[in-house]
Amino acid sequence: MIDFSFGKSTAGVFSDMLHRSVPLYNEILRMIGEMSSTFAVENTNCYDLGCSNGLVMQVLLKSIKKKVKVIGMDYSPDMLSEAKKYLRNLPAGNKYELISQDLNKGVKIRNASVVVLNLTLQFIRPLNRGKLIKCIYDGLNNDGCLILVEKVLGNNSLFNRLFIEYYHNFKMVRGYSKLEIAQKRDALENILIPYRLDENIKLLSDNGFKSIDIFMKWYNFCGIIAVKQ
Repeated sequence: MIDFSFGKSTAGVFSDMLHRSVPLYNEILRMIGEMSSTFAVENTNCYDLGCSNGLVMQVLLKSIKKKVKVIGMDYSPDMLSEAKKYLRNLPAGNKYELISQDLNKGVKIRNASVVVLNLTLQFIRPLNRGKLIKCIYDGLNNDGCLILVEKVLGNNSLFNRLFIEYYHNFKMVRGYSKLEIAQKRDALENILIPYRLDENIKLLSDNGFKSIDIFMKWYNFCGIIAVKQ
């Protein structure tokens, strides 16, 4: 086994991996589009941090009917290359930019009305997460929103064990074998480091956000929206 990476071999199959591995993924994308459309403000920027192959960027560009610029950031050149392929077929007039950026080093957010972290924060080193959230908060305009989707830990060992079991059942129904699930878990160890839901909410609160709510919860996956006020 080797550690999981977002290199070329992953980039080429990433969309299939997401839809087979993330419960309610199409609905999550729809909700991200719906909320982004509500909070997006004319002549502002909307960010997708950890944009991978550009799926969320596509959703933002198609859902937001106002004049905005969608900016995607990712550290993987292979993922950014895939994103270019996805985005180049969009209708003319959609304005976007792809930026190579290691989010562990912080990020410059400017004139933002929407920021999305879709299954991204869990891959940021824990010591760097507070800095990243503070960068986002500082770069958001008043009434701007952060949409955070994360894999989370259960609040106690019983729930954590059950939620992991249910999640593995979900993956097996979608064609993964027990061996593949175990290999993926081992490959992600020390790379994907989830927090509990309450830890994620505290992280947001400690870095400026006061209006915070949960918009989706499926066992050990959760969606949180936070608004700067």
